[in-house]
Amino acid sequence: MKKVMTTIAAAVLMVTSAQAQVRPKVLGENHAMMRVEQGTKYLLLPVQEKEENAHIAVLDGRNEMVKRLNVRLAVDKVDYFVPLEIKQAQLLDITFQGDRRTTGAVKDFACWKEMKYSDTFDTTNREKFRPAYHHTPLYGWMNDPNGMFYKDGVWHLYYQYNPYGSQWENMTWGHSTSKDLIHWEAQPLAIEADWLGAIFSGSAVVDKENTAGFGRNAVVAMYISAGAAQTQSIAYSADGGQTFTKYAGNPVITYNAPDFRDPKVFWFEGRWIVVLAVGQEVQFYSSTNLKDWKYESSFGREYGNHDGVWECPDLFKVKSEGVNSEKWVLLLNINPGGPFGGSATQYFVGTFDGRTFACEDNPSETKWMDYGKDHYATVTFHGAPDGRIVALPWMSNWQYANQVPTQQFRSANGLPRDLGLTTVGGETYLTSTPSKEVSALRGKKVKQPTETCEILVDVKGSANITLSNAKGEQVIMNYDAQKQTFSMDRMKSGDVSFSEAFPCVTTAPTYGSIHQLRLFIDRCSIEAFDSEGKMAMTNLVFPSEPYNMIKVKGNAKYTVYSLRFTDDMSANSKPAM
Repeated sequence: MKKVMTTIAAAVLMVTSAQAQVRPKVLGENHAMMRVEQGTKYLLLPVQEKEENAHIAVLDGRNEMVKRLNVRLAVDKVDYFVPLEIKQAQLLDITFQGDRRTTGAVKDFACWKEMKYSDTFDTTNREKFRPAYHHTPLYGWMNDPNGMFYKDGVWHLYYQYNPYGSQWENMTWGHSTSKDLIHWEAQPLAIEADWLGAIFSGSAVVDKENTAGFGRNAVVAMYISAGAAQTQSIAYSADGGQTFTKYAGNPVITYNAPDFRDPKVFWFEGRWIVVLAVGQEVQFYSSTNLKDWKYESSFGREYGNHDGVWECPDLFKVKSEGVNSEKWVLLLNINPGGPFGGSATQYFVGTFDGRTFACEDNPSETKWMDYGKDHYATVTFHGAPDGRIVALPWMSNWQYANQVPTQQFRSANGLPRDLGLTTVGGETYLTSTPSKEVSALRGKKVKQPTETCEILVDVKGSANITLSNAKGEQVIMNYDAQKQTFSMDRMKSGDVSFSEAFPCVTTAPTYGSIHQLRLFIDRCSIEAFDSEGKMAMTNLVFPSEPYNMIKVKGNAKYTVYSLRFTDDMSANSKPAM
């Protein structure tokens, strides 16, 4: 298989490792300690995903804890390794959670035999389902995009990240950068857990006028400190977002609620505003210095979908299509409660005066940003050029995100999309179109689909589109011009065995006629857009071999384009460490 242009351009690092002579001190049925040898950069920890998490306290030479993490240490077989950077580590204090009657004796666990010391960690792609032109982590687990901003020609993407396994745990801010929203370079970890808690989702801004006192053009991140309670903390960067220093006065906002999360900060009329998801509503706070915050108002208890937890809000002003006016859009992600189960992104249209958001939609109405199963945690970049509103989703669903058939990494981001507004039947809707950087990928016309291509389908009425391969795996898409709906059937798309919630048919309203469909195919995803942006649908697929056949029925014709991107990993990029 060809190398992937990991959409984080990965470092190809050769592992030079020696088998560890680990002799743990077993202190009980579920408790062990081990001394960490010095002289190499990493201790490679063997992971077995079916096992329960072992709790590891990393102690320094004074027996003070410098880090705590949860790792599914291998009991009888190794699925893969994850690197623990040794740094100050002198001793690991490990507590296992399994029952020795089923797991066996701690002294016999495979992890002790398989641990390795190494100066490097090999991130060469091993996954046939790693996307070619979507952002992914080099290894480990990724979910919500965080702290996204644009500065000096560079797009910065932070994300919820587990460096110690490919399932959700140990939440940290990973970091990637790009100059074109397509080719991504992995950067070192940005913000790691502390004694206030794990580092959950948040946002970042460029403080051009030094309102916070951290320096002109400092990058200031606000995030959840997820400990016994969820509180809001800040950290600042004087080097353009590469490294962060946590503010000594953290936390900066607290509230008596179990779900108090996902701060999105923006500048409005001389003040900073932050919108937070709090239970079944959002709350707005204001500040002049990013440190001291005043509660302003709440919104949402009577609006939209409330079948799950409200998360990852965003608020921005958008120009309406064809008219010289602007409206505010509030994005609000919810899990569960999506139109086809699990997680999804709803939105509200209205006005904002710096204190309150007034929604123009019917309170009982729910507007979805994307009608696929795999579009969630969508937020926008701070400071995007030319007044653009550029959004990026997480491309998965909490119903099965931990079980999808990859192991070196789990989860990708959906394509970046520019947002706008359109009016249909007197009502305002959000539009999503692939960002111009995505359109720049379009290459030559080819006869048949490939594992990475764009397909344009020009339609003049109802149409049926089937993508398939020689194994009989298929995805069926249907546009019904009379009903004004578009659907995608992935029931027989390939591997659907890992979750009962995965095989499904998703259906979207088209808000009028579709004249052209844009279909973006990557190794594990299909994203469908109405060329006018009125309909978007994002779905994962896991075919055993690429879809290389297409059939179109109805009054429609298709054109397949190859995509131009570099399929070689960059030897100059940095590992995500």
